[in-house]
Amino acid sequence: MLTCRPESRPEEFEKLKIMRQHPLDKLRNIGIIAHIDAGKTTFSERLLFYTGVSHKIGEVHEGEAVMDWMVQERERGITITSAATTMYWKDHQINLIDTPGHIDFTAEVQRSLRVLDGAVVVFDGVAGVEPQSETVWRQADKYKVPRMCFINKLDRMGASFEKSFNSILKKLTKNAVAVQIPIGLEEKLEGVIDLIKMKAIYFESEKGMQVAEKEIPEDFKKEAEVWRHKMVEKIAGEDDSLTEKFLEGKDIPAQELKKVLRKAVLDYKLIPVLCGSALKNKGVQPVLDAVVEYLPSPLEVPSQQGTDPKTAAVIEKKSSDEEPFAALVFKVATDPYVGTLTFFRVYSGVLRKGSYVLNANTGEQERIARILRMHADSRQELDILYAGEIGATVGLKATSTGHTLCDKERPVVLEKIVFPEPVISIRVEPKTKADQEKLIMSIRKLTDEDPTFRIKEDLETGETIISGMGELHLDIIADRLRREFNVEANYGRPQVAYKETITGEAEAEEKYVRQSGGKGQYGHVLLRVKPKERGAGFEFIDEIKGGAIPKEFIKPVEKGVVEAMDKGIVAGYPMVDVEVTLYDGSYHDVDSSEFAFKIAGSMAFQAAAKRAKPVILEPIMKIEVVTPPDFFGQVISDLSSRRGKIEETSERLEMKVIDALVPLSEMFGYVTALRSLTEGRASSTMEFNSYEQVPSNIAQEIIDGKRQ
Repeated sequence: MLTCRPESRPEEFEKLKIMRQHPLDKLRNIGIIAHIDAGKTTFSERLLFYTGVSHKIGEVHEGEAVMDWMVQERERGITITSAATTMYWKDHQINLIDTPGHIDFTAEVQRSLRVLDGAVVVFDGVAGVEPQSETVWRQADKYKVPRMCFINKLDRMGASFEKSFNSILKKLTKNAVAVQIPIGLEEKLEGVIDLIKMKAIYFESEKGMQVAEKEIPEDFKKEAEVWRHKMVEKIAGEDDSLTEKFLEGKDIPAQELKKVLRKAVLDYKLIPVLCGSALKNKGVQPVLDAVVEYLPSPLEVPSQQGTDPKTAAVIEKKSSDEEPFAALVFKVATDPYVGTLTFFRVYSGVLRKGSYVLNANTGEQERIARILRMHADSRQELDILYAGEIGATVGLKATSTGHTLCDKERPVVLEKIVFPEPVISIRVEPKTKADQEKLIMSIRKLTDEDPTFRIKEDLETGETIISGMGELHLDIIADRLRREFNVEANYGRPQVAYKETITGEAEAEEKYVRQSGGKGQYGHVLLRVKPKERGAGFEFIDEIKGGAIPKEFIKPVEKGVVEAMDKGIVAGYPMVDVEVTLYDGSYHDVDSSEFAFKIAGSMAFQAAAKRAKPVILEPIMKIEVVTPPDFFGQVISDLSSRRGKIEETSERLEMKVIDALVPLSEMFGYVTALRSLTEGRASSTMEFNSYEQVPSNIAQEIIDGKRQ
């Protein structure tokens, strides 16, 4: 038996309670999320240092960050894969996941947010809210993750707490509330003012280890009063008794403010904003205090809803050691030393080393040979893992990202993680015969790890096509194949992942009839096709009445439709966002078969889709360009020549900021072109926005194969 229940072994549960180091209410599962270059990994390194996990601060710019442990991360100074670690602060256990900021690795953010209870969003104090800050914010909204903000890099030239805070209010949420303001800015940044306690906080001694509370300097008292008034008004608005006190002009004690603020954070009603400079060791420890004070424990987030794999009945999983075991796998990684590492979050029950668990998605049993608590790329062996914790295991055979591991007596399937579709593809071929088998095996391992990385065999040409979220994503994959798996390969030019859809409604009737001496083949279907909203996906509706087509032949019809959609109608690209209704047909008592109905379904779909005004869709990217004013005109005209739509232009310090939507097919090599256009002084960030219809002249080029 994997888990024990109180009614069966109460004495064992008493023992578990004693063994558990930190009760559930003292546990925090948090993520650090941000736009690329907001200083997220530097911030995480300070958290590790101040909590005693590392005894030396690893700097990103020196290639020594603990959380950036991959070779590629250290060379490029960016985070590629989410890294998990555990630390302890003021009698609390904090499980931390540092996620990538680059949009090409969005899957890492998505899967981490799915299993976290809270998040700290880091912003650059000069740039404020940037495009990918918005993306990670929306992802946190999707999973309803309570969060707080840290405005970082206030020591930099041009930093402004007020501008950055206002950009959060304007672009992300009106619920942000500043609970700190900085003492000075740029090179004069000395510390922060805690607006709840109305005290100045300084970070003294070597590396800011000593936190000293002092009186607010005279120069900042007036400003602090103004900010405090705004803060108290916002917090008091969440509680009737505090509103009364506020309106009567009474002073509200710090403890009351904290209590109401905590409840508002847990209800997604307020988001506290803190500030400082991680690089200069100012403002980090108060963030740890705020994580403990405001972000939820596993007991304070809604229970997980799962379904019974047999009956589809809804099952609630409460955060408790005494419930049957259930955990969600959120990441699979290949470790050069231990093999396949499977990361999971335990939602209920306890997991013991050596026990057997059920993979509710595949129906297979897996043995938990080892339980590991991860510290970036180092590991700590455990005998038992409790509810609410994040851990890893080694050597699971048939378990992938999004699968549920559970007690075999009480099976449950937890909600899966949905990942975005890849937008860019390249052809890859091994350099030698010896590399052929190695290449396919290595790519398969990487697709197990990364749900946004796909592999497809082109049956007509025999080529292998790999797809990902962007040029950097595929570049890192190629680098890993060479270094980690010793596979030498040649790569083709990047290609856009076009898709097809229909814009009208149509019907078609098809019969598949074959007679060849013995038993024949007979399948007859009538289909209706209809476009769906962009991003709504595929839906198959069965409207057969009176047994015109027997039940056992409905699934094969759907299978035939799906296969036809994969091949496309216009230019061979997969079709999306289509509703297909099977409304009539006929069958033959002897000759009808699953195969015949599958072929009939495929033929009918192709015929209907051709009549339903099919079109090609292309990925449109959201791009932000930051350029000196001298080159503003050239950059705008270059974007327009790439079929770009300028959405907004604004100013950031001495620079011009251009937000535009541009088709991905026009953006290959853009970084190099932008550098030469602006003497290397402009920078850009790009992320996927949506799929849109391709203009007819471009569509013809795609059909004729003249365009990548």
